[in-house]
Amino acid sequence: MEKANSKILTISFALAGILVGLTVSLLIKAFAGAFGVVARAADSDMVRHGIPVLAGFALFAALQFNPRVQTWGEEVVSEIRKVVWPSRKDTTAMTIACVVMVLISSVIISSFDLISGFLINFLMK
Repeated sequence: MEKANSKILTISFALAGILVGLTVSLLIKAFAGAFGVVARAADSDMVRHGIPVLAGFALFAALQFNPRVQTWGEEVVSEIRKVVWPSRKDTTAMTIACVVMVLISSVIISSFDLISGFLINFLMK
């Protein structure tokens, strides 16, 4: 595996571990507000901080040291490197076209809403 690909995969797996740790931490806080048993357990620093950190490290280790995941990740990175990204000029033009279309559709939908509101009010009176 290339050294650059290895760095990209390690950073990606570390970010996945961090996201899992944050998610577990938020779930513990949410369940502590809903369930008394979890609230009592969440009073412990080991539960409140230790479990999310362990979950994040476990996911990182499972991803980083699994040869099948490493092979898959290397293939993904090599395919992403083959992508031809649009130029700045093309991106700007496509963004402007999208904004114009959103504005036109919002005017059309707003006018339909306004007209139908007037019709409903007229029929109700």
